[in-house]
Amino acid sequence: MDAEKNMASFLNPNVQLDRFDGTNFTHWKGKLFFLLTVLKIAYVLDPNLQPLPEPDKNKDTDTLEAESKKRSKDEVMCQGHILNTLSDSLCDLYNTMKSPKEIWNALEYKYKAEKEELNMAAATKSFDWWLDSGATIHVCNDKSLFFAYEEENVGEVVLMGNHVLPRFLEKGVSIFNLPLERNYF
Repeated sequence: MDAEKNMASFLNPNVQLDRFDGTNFTHWKGKLFFLLTVLKIAYVLDPNLQPLPEPDKNKDTDTLEAESKKRSKDEVMCQGHILNTLSDSLCDLYNTMKSPKEIWNALEYKYKAEKEELNMAAATKSFDWWLDSGATIHVCNDKSLFFAYEEENVGEVVLMGNHVLPRFLEKGVSIFNLPLERNYF
């Protein structure tokens, strides 16, 4: 009875979930999971959910059969709610999957991976050059910024102040026109 009452409140047009179109995954996921929790069917998405045991002669088969019917009904409801909140194009893609857990995991994998890729791209943005204060080392990953450069012999190393021996690949001369007014250190 409670589930029907909660369901009626969510069928109200004023309480509609946003359709997931691929851009608002975190918010959509939270809202949908809350809806599924209120409807008491979110448990079917639990990765630790144990499969129902096989019917045994010694155990009560009526309760096991009732649990099986309830779980299959909840899985259908959960899958319907997930697909109902997807945009039409995404619904067509994920409609062929068999279980709500499979759809949920596929969506999480795709859209969490995209978010991590965006964060990784932002973290790997490099600068054209940087100045190591306290030493006269200029590192540059763009050869066009060098005035002149030449290859060094293979295996040639430089002794750094911290006893590290980095290999030389090329040695070059850079000309930097820095304004005199600015204090760089």
